[in-house]
Amino acid sequence: MYLRRTQRKKNGKEHSYWSIVESRRLADGRVVQRHVLYLGESNDAQEQACTRSIEVFQDGQPRPQTMALFPEDRVGPVRDEVPIVRLRLNELSVHRPRQWGACWLALHLWKQLQLDQFWAKRLPPSRKGTRWEQVLAVLAIYRLIAPGSEWRLPRQWLDHSALTDLLGVDFSVADPHQLYGCHDRLLAHKAALFSPLTHRWQDLFCASFEVLLYDLTSTYFESEPPFAENDQRPFGYRRDQRPDCVQGVIALMVTPAGLPLAYEVLAGNTADKTTLREFLQKIETPYGKARRVWVMDRGIPTEEVLAEMRARDPPVPYLVGTPKGRLTKLERDLLDKPWQQVRPGVTVKLLPQEGELYVLARSADRVAKERSLRRRQLQGLGKRLKELQEMKLRREELLMKLGAARQQAPSA
Repeated sequence: MYLRRTQRKKNGKEHSYWSIVESRRLADGRVVQRHVLYLGESNDAQEQACTRSIEVFQDGQPRPQTMALFPEDRVGPVRDEVPIVRLRLNELSVHRPRQWGACWLALHLWKQLQLDQFWAKRLPPSRKGTRWEQVLAVLAIYRLIAPGSEWRLPRQWLDHSALTDLLGVDFSVADPHQLYGCHDRLLAHKAALFSPLTHRWQDLFCASFEVLLYDLTSTYFESEPPFAENDQRPFGYRRDQRPDCVQGVIALMVTPAGLPLAYEVLAGNTADKTTLREFLQKIETPYGKARRVWVMDRGIPTEEVLAEMRARDPPVPYLVGTPKGRLTKLERDLLDKPWQQVRPGVTVKLLPQEGELYVLARSADRVAKERSLRRRQLQGLGKRLKELQEMKLRREELLMKLGAARQQAPSA
C-alpha cells in the first residue's frame, strides 16, 4: 500500500487530494491500483494542524519528538522549533495496518471500570507465566469490538488489531488453550463481580437501576444424549425451532441501558415461571431492597409470585403483560374508561382493580405499522392469486396452492 496524491485546478487554485491505494496484479499480468481509503483534501490549514499533532517515536528515545511531514516536492513553512521531514511519496508504503482507536477506547474503559485491578487480584499468573487477567482482557475487548468465536480470535482478528501493542504482550496471549481455559476460572468470581462493577458503572455514567428488564432465552447443542445425571442439556421448550437438539436456558437481568446485573444458566427444561422468585433474591442480596420496577413477559411471573412482590416491604413494582384470558373479563370495564394522552401519538386507559393497575395502551405508530404489514401481505396475496388464475390446475392442486398462499399471509 502507498499514498497517492491527485492534483486538480479549480478556480485558478491547485488542490491536492490524498488516498491510500494498493497494487494488485491481474491474471493477464497487468498491475492495477485498488482504492483502499480516501483521505480527502490537504490544504494549508490542515497541514498546520498536522504539524502540531504528529509525534515520531525513535529507538532509544524515551519521549516522542514533534515533526512536520511534507512531500519532497513541496515547500513547507519554516519553523525553527519543529524539524521538517521530507517524504518520498513514491517510496512510502503501509505495512500491517491495524485497528487502533477501538482497541484503545475499549482498553481505556476496561481500566476505568477498574476491571484490571479486580481480576489481577483474583487471577494470579500460572506456573508457566500465563497472565490470565490479560487473556481475559483480550477476550472481553474482542467480544465488545468484533464478537466471534475463540477459534476466530487468534486466526483472523488479533493480527488486524493493535491490542497486543497496547497491552505490551505478544500473540501467545491468544493461544486457543488459554482462551478456553480462561473461561473456567471466571465462574468462581461471578458473585463478586457484579456488585463493584455496578457501583463503578453508576459512578462513571450516573447510571440508574430503577428499571430492570428480565427475560429468558435458550441455546441449543448439536450433541447426542444421554448425558450425566446433573447435566443441564435436556430437551425442553423450543425457542430456536430445533426440536432435534438438546438445549440450555439462560436467564438475564439487565438495565434499560444494557448493563447486566445478574445472569444464570439453567437446565433446558426449566419453566420460565419457576425462575422469578430466585432472581428477586439474587438482586436484593447484593444491591439491597429498593423500589425497582421489574419489566417481564406475561409468561414469567405467576399470580403467587406477583402477590409476594406486592406484599414485600417495600413493595416491588412490576410491569407485566396481562394474560389473554383475563383481557376478556376486563373488556367491559375498560370500555367505560376515557382515553388519556401520555405523549403525542400514545394514549392509555387506566383501570385500578384488586390492588393492581391495568394499563391499556394505544399507539398511533403501532397501528400504522400493523396496517402496513397487513397491506403488504394483502398485496402479496393478491399477486399470488393472479398468478394462480393464469395456471391450469386441477381442483386439488388449486386448493393446495391456495392454502399455501393463505398460510404465507395470515394477517391479510
